[in-house]
Amino acid sequence: MKKIYYVLLGLPKSLFFNFYYFSFATAIKFPVILSHRVWLKTVKGSVSLPSDFTKRITLGFGDCSIFDKKVSRTIWNVTGDVVFLGSAKFGHGSKLSIDGKLIVGDNLNITAESSIVSSKSVSIGSNVLISWDVLIMDTDFHKIYTVGDSRQTNCPKPITIGDNCWIGCNTVLLKGTELPYMTIVGSSSVVSKKFQETNCLVVGNPANIVRRDVEWQV
Repeated sequence: MKKIYYVLLGLPKSLFFNFYYFSFATAIKFPVILSHRVWLKTVKGSVSLPSDFTKRITLGFGDCSIFDKKVSRTIWNVTGDVVFLGSAKFGHGSKLSIDGKLIVGDNLNITAESSIVSSKSVSIGSNVLISWDVLIMDTDFHKIYTVGDSRQTNCPKPITIGDNCWIGCNTVLLKGTELPYMTIVGSSSVVSKKFQETNCLVVGNPANIVRRDVEWQV
């Protein structure tokens, strides 16, 4: 009953969101359900779903026990393009700031209080688990130049997270990050490069492979 109560509290925002982004035939199915604690800061750009989409995307729900969800707001700040390929759960306090493109595979689970910032491209595979206080950011925001040269030296770079990855809490994934299938990123790591080996545990600042031939399960 409590879950239904919170869904009903967020119904006005869910109505607005679905009918803004989708056709009538899609919107009446409510593919996206919003908590009443979601702040629709900027509602622009586009949200795309597969034509045969029958799953559910939720924003702002859940209850991570180390946070007070009553004062935790989920933020939707989108002027770019968001593509959902399956179900996704963005826990309370999640923040999406998308000027570029965000692609989300099936069965994404973001626990709580994590942020995704895309000014170019962030791609997340299927069956990915992202813990709390994770920052995924493909841009430095502020531009850097060499003295006497007008060319920017710190342009945004895409971030790619492969299928079945697990990102530990307090981790930072910066521009240029590529994580292949079944990569585990240890807590408080900073990643900013491409990894090519599957089934690896990467840890540290900067993150490096510390163990191979690993896999994880919930």
